[in-house]
Amino acid sequence: MNWISNYVRPKINSLFSRREVPENLWTKCPECGTMLFHRELSDNLNVCSSCDHHMPISPRARFTALFDGGIFSEVAVPVPLADPLQFRDQKKYPDRLKAAQKETGEKEAMLVAEGEIGRTPIVAACQDFSFMAGSMGMYVGNAIIAAAQRAVDLNRPLILFSAAGGARMQEGILSLMQMPRTTVAVEMLKEAGLPYIVVLTHPTTGGVTASYAMLGDVHIAEPNALICFAGPRVIEQTIREKLPEGFQRAEYLLDHGMLDRVTPRGQMRGELITITRLLLGLAPAVKGDLPAPEPVPIEAVPEIETTTP
Repeated sequence: MNWISNYVRPKINSLFSRREVPENLWTKCPECGTMLFHRELSDNLNVCSSCDHHMPISPRARFTALFDGGIFSEVAVPVPLADPLQFRDQKKYPDRLKAAQKETGEKEAMLVAEGEIGRTPIVAACQDFSFMAGSMGMYVGNAIIAAAQRAVDLNRPLILFSAAGGARMQEGILSLMQMPRTTVAVEMLKEAGLPYIVVLTHPTTGGVTASYAMLGDVHIAEPNALICFAGPRVIEQTIREKLPEGFQRAEYLLDHGMLDRVTPRGQMRGELITITRLLLGLAPAVKGDLPAPEPVPIEAVPEIETTTP
């Protein structure tokens, strides 16, 4: 037995060896390169604390931050035929769906929920860009119709968060048919006199912007979100000209009258509460999400008789 090699060397190596750090503890900001601790990033709603870059956020995380106390209930969405065109490219369409479901933990690219924001009942729908680029297929069309129908039945406003790369090519013409279907769903809300608010997040492109994403009563966008039908690279190649700086970004669209507001994610909940209650003709929400206290009557103080000495 060699005392130096069997005891001393392992002891020295254990003292000076580099410890393994889990990869999921830190996230690198794609905009400024800052390393962000995952818990601090999550508490800041996936917004970089150094440069305010808005990173993707899942629908469930967004709803947890949006609804009062993070409490909401899901709205059931009719499930369409799984593979109507028997489509296959490098993979079969059902295999792509299963891979996206495993990666995101969601059934499809849109989540519909109901709850309260600032003590105001609403219905909300949110697209998940991480699920096949948030592409608009038959399920997304069904989800928007279900959200609109639920809002009409409960007499509540509908708030929709869009994030999509356009129509889902694996469903072909059936995907494009969701554009008129969702337009009819929005018309149901307007006929019922209910507010329809759209929050456009990065990116919102393709047929989504040609339908339900640009039909709201109020359009709000997150900072620097790409919002367009055809992307800037396609336009540059078509017209053979250099586009203006920031073209098709949220701030550019706001300056040209396409949007009503550009609001950071951390202020979005308060903004939506204010706008929703304003459109419903309600009084402003009490700060802190508490009901206004009941007025307490002040009892009359009996007069004290004084005698002059």
